[in-house]
Amino acid sequence: MLFNQVNDIIAEIAQAAPQSPEALEQFRIRYLGSKNVIKALSAEIRNIPNEQKRDFGRLVNEAIQSAEAKFQALKTQLEAAAEESSAAALDLSAPGEPLVWGTRHPITITMNRIIRIFERIGFVIAEDREIEDDWHNFTALNTPEDHPARDMQDTYYLRGSDSLLLRTHTSSVQARLMAVQQPPIRIIAPGRVYRNETISARSHCQFHQVEGLYVDEGVSFADLKQTLLYFAKEMFGATQIRLRPSFFPFTEPSAEMDVYLGTDTEDNYRLTKGTGWLEILGCGMVDPKVLDNCGIDSEKYTGFAFGMGIERQAMRLFGINDIRLLFENDVRFLKQFGTVV
Repeated sequence: MLFNQVNDIIAEIAQAAPQSPEALEQFRIRYLGSKNVIKALSAEIRNIPNEQKRDFGRLVNEAIQSAEAKFQALKTQLEAAAEESSAAALDLSAPGEPLVWGTRHPITITMNRIIRIFERIGFVIAEDREIEDDWHNFTALNTPEDHPARDMQDTYYLRGSDSLLLRTHTSSVQARLMAVQQPPIRIIAPGRVYRNETISARSHCQFHQVEGLYVDEGVSFADLKQTLLYFAKEMFGATQIRLRPSFFPFTEPSAEMDVYLGTDTEDNYRLTKGTGWLEILGCGMVDPKVLDNCGIDSEKYTGFAFGMGIERQAMRLFGINDIRLLFENDVRFLKQFGTVV
């Protein structure tokens, strides 16, 4: 009786011909599922005489193998038919979906423009690490231990370390280069920097800088002024600049540079608060102590340095009124710069 039931199941399997994925799933459940009909018959082996148990077990295994082979064959057949049907429905003459080109970020555009301007007068790009040590970020640049910039409220120190930090300016690139290369040195150092500031419409905790350095024999403040005048003309079309006394630990004398934009337009009047002058960057002659700290003879060589925030330059260049727009990755904002080079 049980032998006949198993043979009937084997015959059912051989004759089965499901024509859809749903029917194939019903086949799998009936013959291979967790509660399939073969398993129920297999449990009846205890009722088979001992001399017939081996033959019965062999017949049950044959039924299971037959179901598995039939299922795989039917599955392959249905998948091939579905693929053929899908290919037949594909209209090869239909136009393809257009590729949407990405756009350059305004910070990238501004940085590249600044780099090209200085490359034309002999400056080369220098890059280095963003995780910096205390010496290259502060000490080598004549920033004493009691300087406010070293406060943890202003600087991101790595957890568990008193000497490793996220660089606060790309001046650390200059310090590393001067420590291994003797003059003449003429570089610009673009890159990301980090300061612990409240994110607002005017500032951000992570931003970009371009800093420049020129060290050689006989470098003077006049060289600095002419270099920055050239930059202002090329970058903003400005014809006048002014240098106002300021203070930076690594330059002496130090200055802030303004460019004259005039007040002939409403935007320039608003941007310059009615004065016509707009602050662009900080600069100065490299302090002799910095040269000595980096192993350069300050009696023989002099140099100048300057630095500017790229975000601020981009905002001035493109009329952006909120620095947060540069970090939000809003496609509606970024696609405006797709044709700008």
